Amino acid sequence: MSEAELLVSRDGAVVRAVLNRPSRRNAMDEALVARIDALLAELKHDKVARVLVISGAGGHFCAGLDLTEVGAPEDRATKLARQQERNRRMGARFQAIADLPQVVIAAVEGSAFAGGLGFVCAADVALAAPSARFCAPEVRRGLVPAQILPWLARRMGRSAAARLCLQGNVIGAEAAAAIGLVHDAVSDLDAAVAATVAEVLEGAPGAIAETKALIAALGPVVPEGYAEAGAAAFARRAASEEAAEGIASFGERRRAAWAPRRDG
Repeated sequence: MSEAELLVSRDGAVVRAVLNRPSRRNAMDEALVARIDALLAELKHDKVARVLVISGAGGHFCAGLDLTEVGAPEDRATKLARQQERNRRMGARFQAIADLPQVVIAAVEGSAFAGGLGFVCAADVALAAPSARFCAPEVRRGLVPAQILPWLARRMGRSAAARLCLQGNVIGAEAAAAIGLVHDAVSDLDAAVAATVAEVLEGAPGAIAETKALIAALGPVVPEGYAEAGAAAFARRAASEEAAEGIASFGERRRAAWAPRRDG
């Protein structure tokens, strides 16, 4: 595992975690998510850290799962088991972000696609630069947005989440702010993050942690039994012929076999 895939720095009470796979638009491979999980486990008991800022290197936030791993050739039984476990851990990761006692800020520029949307919506505050683009493209790859769906619905409502996931189109920062996917679309992301951090630090850390606990007590984001059902659904789709075609067409930059041809 390469530590360089996640760049973690601390400035007093502020922790910054930069997803650092710019050549893959910071898509999540096993090494990167293992490092993220380790950081979340550490912060859960950190009494000094008060803010976590999540961002991406190279002008992008996170393009979701690394499809070269999802699409790797395996027998069906092995793929089902591997992808079910992988998706189960993805859901647990979003919950771990939301459960942190620190205030979590997602600073988004460039692509925030698929699983990257889970980081955006599990964060307490999401800010988007003018370059930010958001998309839940899973159905276009023959997959399903299993673990991000509850977080999308919590952030922007079921209707808007349904449209984003079923249509699979790309929207910009202003549109994302209009539907509540992010809190603000800002012209200067660094300045907006700095101002938000400064305001958060005005709050008492114990009071903030208790407030987050009270927000969680209003009701679970993920209904009982959903995470397992979602992981099973993702695994079934990942092992399907549709996923094989969807991932191949994405890699080959062509339309999937089920998509209608565009004339002209």
